[in-house]
Amino acid sequence: MVAGRILSFQGHFMTFRHSIRLLMAKMLLVFSVPLLAQAQPVFKPGTGVQPPVLPAEPPVNKPLTPVVEPEIPVPAPAPKVVKKKGPVDALKPGEFVWEKRDSYQGPLRIVAVLDIQRMYVFQNDELIGFSTISAGKKGKETPTGIFNILQKNIDHKSNLYSNAPMPFMQRLTWDGIAIHGGHVPGYPASHGCIRLPHAFAKALYGITQMAQEVVVLRDVSTPVKRAEPQPEPTPAPPIMVTPPATEPAVPPPASPPKPVT
Repeated sequence: MVAGRILSFQGHFMTFRHSIRLLMAKMLLVFSVPLLAQAQPVFKPGTGVQPPVLPAEPPVNKPLTPVVEPEIPVPAPAPKVVKKKGPVDALKPGEFVWEKRDSYQGPLRIVAVLDIQRMYVFQNDELIGFSTISAGKKGKETPTGIFNILQKNIDHKSNLYSNAPMPFMQRLTWDGIAIHGGHVPGYPASHGCIRLPHAFAKALYGITQMAQEVVVLRDVSTPVKRAEPQPEPTPAPPIMVTPPATEPAVPPPASPPKPVT
């Protein structure tokens, strides 16, 4: 009897479970049909209802071939011209080097280079001395060229600049350009002359002769021409002062003779 009840209960449970499945399937069908109808409406021909126009698919952007412009060659900048200066030395303003010898025989060459403010002395193509100099300042520049020593004076005084001392003067031009001892500050500071340290000016003065050639260069790469010779200025003739003419003395008139009484 108990077994029959168990079998009867199992049969009712199976029937109930089957009914639940059918109910769930119907509910799913009921709720899914309106959604499908809304999502995909059915348009019947002859009803006058036209299907909506769907937007066209966006065009597929194809990669464009880049346009390569021809490269324009850029000209290289012109190299800067660097002027080569004279021999490099470690001399400070007013310093010099001089080789002492028992005798100085042979041709001399004296070269002054203005851009580096140096003077070089050669004998028999051997460098025997070089020195710092102070040439003409701006507005009073030292002329360049090939000159000859025109005059020498150990104790010269300038007749242009208030009797300024110019020891060991060696004249290059008659209009006031000379080599002499003086202050050498390390830059151009003279009125056109070439100043040397006093000891160097004395040593150079002792080995030069009249008409000695002196070359003055702007720099070592600029050629120079020989300066035209200038005639020595002739002194003005003395002014003769004639004393004023004096009238001849007139003798006093003779007194008339006295009557003889």
